[in-house]
Amino acid sequence: MIKVQHLTKYYGDFLAVDDLSFDIQEGHVYGFLGPNGAGKTTTMNMMTGCLSASAGSVTVGGYDIFEDAHEAKRLIGYLPEQPPLYMNETPAEYLRFVGEAKGLRGEELTRQINQVIEQVRIGEVRGRRIAALSKGYKQRVGIAQALLGSPKVIILDEPTVGLDPIQIIEIRDLIKELGREHTVIFSSHILSEVQAICDQILIIAHGHLAAFDTPDRLEQSLLSGNEIHFTAEAGADEVRELLAGLEHISDLRLEEPEAGRVSASLKTDSRDLYDLSRSLFFAFAERGRPLLELNLKKASLEDIFLELTGPAAGASDAPEEHQEQEEEEKQA
Repeated sequence: MIKVQHLTKYYGDFLAVDDLSFDIQEGHVYGFLGPNGAGKTTTMNMMTGCLSASAGSVTVGGYDIFEDAHEAKRLIGYLPEQPPLYMNETPAEYLRFVGEAKGLRGEELTRQINQVIEQVRIGEVRGRRIAALSKGYKQRVGIAQALLGSPKVIILDEPTVGLDPIQIIEIRDLIKELGREHTVIFSSHILSEVQAICDQILIIAHGHLAAFDTPDRLEQSLLSGNEIHFTAEAGADEVRELLAGLEHISDLRLEEPEAGRVSASLKTDSRDLYDLSRSLFFAFAERGRPLLELNLKKASLEDIFLELTGPAAGASDAPEEHQEQEEEEKQA
């Protein structure tokens, strides 16, 4: 559906997006994950044709977003991080304006306005001024305008930023519903949010594509994050001897808080953490040494995120001195 090839963006000498390439297929909810400053917003703005690229290409449904912008953009509904709302209008008035800008007219325009109002559940506020609405309702209005025109792809940039916990849950549920009929791409730096909604995750770090896979396979990709912690009634030398006969132990740390008792932490590259813990249990049992504690820690999405991204590159997707340039390009 969307093909991104060697996408690159410079702001002066600053490289914000560095040679990104990936494919987006129909029928999935994609999470665009990365720390603040990773390049998520800049990438999304280029994918939607709101920002020019320094190099590379983006095609949507076979249309180049820069060369065949009109045809490509008909396939995309976009909600920027700051929804482009007209505060003095009502949701119904605003959606009519957006629908007309997208080429909708007459009965079809009215039908689609009513449909998206029902879809995002803003019927009770359709006649109020947008300025008087809560942040959650404003986000819903923003999503509604993205849905007008029946686009195949919905792209949402940080759709839950600034919402309270109840509003966040409501927007997450709405994104799940949209994923049944549209290909949805949304950006976030909140790990739990992406894990709860998405079936495919792209991790961006310092302008690079650090990972792209399902949540389950991403967890399997960093097996060194799997750890076993245990305490045993045994001496340190005896514990080392017992563990020497076990496979898939990549790192071992021992502490002897008191004579005859050892606390240990080991990392493993085993695909089956339970299999290793079972072997560990029987090895100590056969020696007659009791295990007083045995805890397993599997690699989590947070572990993967921290390992792949490292320190955040900054507080925004581009240095402050280039923000004005970005805004000018958006308006061009």
